Amino acid sequence: MAGSTLTPLYTPTPRSREQSLLKRYMDWLFIKKGLYFRDYDDLWDWSVTDLEDFWESIWQFFDVQGHTPYNQVIVKPGSRSSAAGMIGTQWFTGATLNYAEHIFRHKTTQRPALLFASEQQPRLMTMSWAELERQVAAVAAYLTQQGVGIGDRVVSVLPNCPEAVVAFLATNAVGAVWSSCSPDFGTASIVDRFQQIEPKLLFAVDGYTYNGKPIDKTNAMRELRVSLPTLQRVVWIPYLNRSSPYAAEKLERSTLWTDVLDTVAPEGLQFEPVPFDHPIWILYSSGTTGKPKAITHSVGGCLLEHLKALGLHQDVRAGETYFWYSTTGWMMWNYALGSMLLGTTLVLYDGAAGYPDLSVLWNLAEQARINHFGGGAAFYLACLRAGVRPNLMNRFPQLRTIGSTGSPLPPEGFQWIYEAVKSDVWLISLSGGTDVCSGFVGGNPLLPVYAGEIQCRMLGCKVEALDESARPVRGELGEMVIMEPMPSMPIYFWNDPGNKRYFSSYFEQYPGIWRHGDYIRITERSGVIIYGRSDATLNRDGVRIGTSEIYSAVESLPEIADSLVVGLEQPGGRYFLPLFVVLRNGYSLTDELVSRIKQQLRSQFSPRHVPDAVYAIPEVPYTISGKKLETPVKKILSGVDPSLAASKDTLRNPTALDAFVHFTIDSESCR
Repeated sequence: MAGSTLTPLYTPTPRSREQSLLKRYMDWLFIKKGLYFRDYDDLWDWSVTDLEDFWESIWQFFDVQGHTPYNQVIVKPGSRSSAAGMIGTQWFTGATLNYAEHIFRHKTTQRPALLFASEQQPRLMTMSWAELERQVAAVAAYLTQQGVGIGDRVVSVLPNCPEAVVAFLATNAVGAVWSSCSPDFGTASIVDRFQQIEPKLLFAVDGYTYNGKPIDKTNAMRELRVSLPTLQRVVWIPYLNRSSPYAAEKLERSTLWTDVLDTVAPEGLQFEPVPFDHPIWILYSSGTTGKPKAITHSVGGCLLEHLKALGLHQDVRAGETYFWYSTTGWMMWNYALGSMLLGTTLVLYDGAAGYPDLSVLWNLAEQARINHFGGGAAFYLACLRAGVRPNLMNRFPQLRTIGSTGSPLPPEGFQWIYEAVKSDVWLISLSGGTDVCSGFVGGNPLLPVYAGEIQCRMLGCKVEALDESARPVRGELGEMVIMEPMPSMPIYFWNDPGNKRYFSSYFEQYPGIWRHGDYIRITERSGVIIYGRSDATLNRDGVRIGTSEIYSAVESLPEIADSLVVGLEQPGGRYFLPLFVVLRNGYSLTDELVSRIKQQLRSQFSPRHVPDAVYAIPEVPYTISGKKLETPVKKILSGVDPSLAASKDTLRNPTALDAFVHFTIDSESCR
């Protein structure tokens, strides 16, 4: 790779620094609060030590409007050494507000609210703020008519389309709780998620198009309807076959989307104020250890966090266009929608990033005059490997930032963006997760960009790297932890008595400290390099996948007795997902069986669940207590000495590890 990690790929100009929202915020702190900070490191240190003043300043700087005032900014639980840790921290007690209301503060006739394109509709569609407001008001009035109100759960299986944005805003406006899955999820996967939260109403789609192929979901939605007994109503959206909308008649108690939009809202769009810590949406973990965890976030926490992260760390401004390639099943959909809190026009795209070729999103960036373009690291690496050079086909004078997340973007990915897309763009690599619906580490408009390195730890996020003795280290690989609470941390997991799953997910290893599950290094520049997951959770194309989902599908086949799957990070940002299967007596691993395994995973869950290769092994290694040894196998396949990867004294079948010791990775299979 050309260049050096000591030479920045990008350095902000003095003018861009001065005009950034982060610099305006620092100036505001000096004028309004008498606080002077020499540099970003000083500002960050204050933000994670004086939590109360910092988060109150975010409320004030962004002029958050509460219907009732707050009494206290932060109320921490009892002892930080207690089992509770950060769980139970309360923020802005007494305040009531509404997330959607803050989005509509920016309605204007000067620019559209939404821009939308898809495989079905490549021509850019525009939705005005007036039309968005009309539709949200109608859907909100319909929800109220159906008895949906504060605290009720509303779920959706919709593509990344304007209807999804309208449905969320209406749900939030009436004080209900939103939860969504992408239509490429298998029915069983959706049921595992939605059954936990007992939804009252479902927004369902008849199908979608991906890679040029229409995919009908009518029967899947019928199965889902039967599997969710708490549903009182289904809103049917004929997205795939708009000319045949009446498939809704096949679903019990369903209403067509067009009929919902005809609902009269005599008082216009109204917003129900809810407490700061009222649930806004429920996102889901990967399901590594059983059913996916229903991670519940607060209205106020996400409002403040999105204003801070998008405003200060991505420098998103009113009047700009914002795009992040995502589905409705990834938290980046929620995060991108948060850009509207700052007055952006949100750009939506539904379809494959590589259809008809890898230029489709870059063409969208030019056509929609996107200022902030985001995607998963896997997308940029796919462009790199395919030899795509957007700067030879497109011109992006308006493009200010390119965002990357989902998995670590390696140095060659950074280099490709500056060589093949735009030489003076600000590349923002960020990392966080579903857990906080935001980032812990990310961009900084005041600092240069170095290849392979995330610019900074974000304000209010006390991120440290802990060594094996649980001591913070610099310049060394360590376990990523967060030492202080954040408003957008989960308020709880839905249906988790005593917060047992919440505690075990983050606080079991370090009492009172959030363990995130990544290996990181904090550099001498206070930047951050992420080295991948430190646990067994798979991370495919930026989406975490639970191994239990794969096992349930694979082991339902009559030929398969047992299975094991691991994810391996490879040089150059590649990712290899091998599946190991134990065959029942009398069967062999034929090409036909491998195809059926892959089809089972693709149809029951999603294309991301499909392994790169399938191998037969004699047996799966287990602990004495009956747990599959995913992490030790991953370590062995990554080159760790087997004697250091696992203690054979703790294994039920210690010789089972032998099959992995001499295993050779087929580099051609790496994604």
